[in-house]
Amino acid sequence: MMNMEFLADLALAVLLSGLETVALVGFWFAEGLKQWGAQGQAVPDPTGRYLLVLSTGSGCSAATAYGLTRTDLPIASTAQAVVAALLALLLLLVAGTACGKRLRRDRQRRRLRRERLRWHESQREVSARGSVSVRPRGWRP
Repeated sequence: MMNMEFLADLALAVLLSGLETVALVGFWFAEGLKQWGAQGQAVPDPTGRYLLVLSTGSGCSAATAYGLTRTDLPIASTAQAVVAALLALLLLLVAGTACGKRLRRDRQRRRLRRERLRWHESQREVSARGSVSVRPRGWRP
């Protein structure tokens, strides 16, 4: 016959992991509904909310794992530590993706700014030679 403490520990591990999984899936589902409800219109970037939920979830799971270790529930503690590690890994992936998008956008903005400056400089050179007169918008003689 199995020890009652072992069964309670195992049941707690399954219950806590299941609740956290359901909460995370529910959050992602709600974010998906927001995007679906917009029907092609612009939706505010959910990255900040993802980072908040994942960092809070991993921190709470780690704190729960520590508390379960102190109460001598090794299976539930290990399960919570694994969930905390997985949420932290997911947090790193989301943060890395957001950082990559920001860097890509900033590089493109810099490139476009350089191209505009080069174009304006080339127009000044052409107008200085006198072949084509380029006047600023709204200029009157």
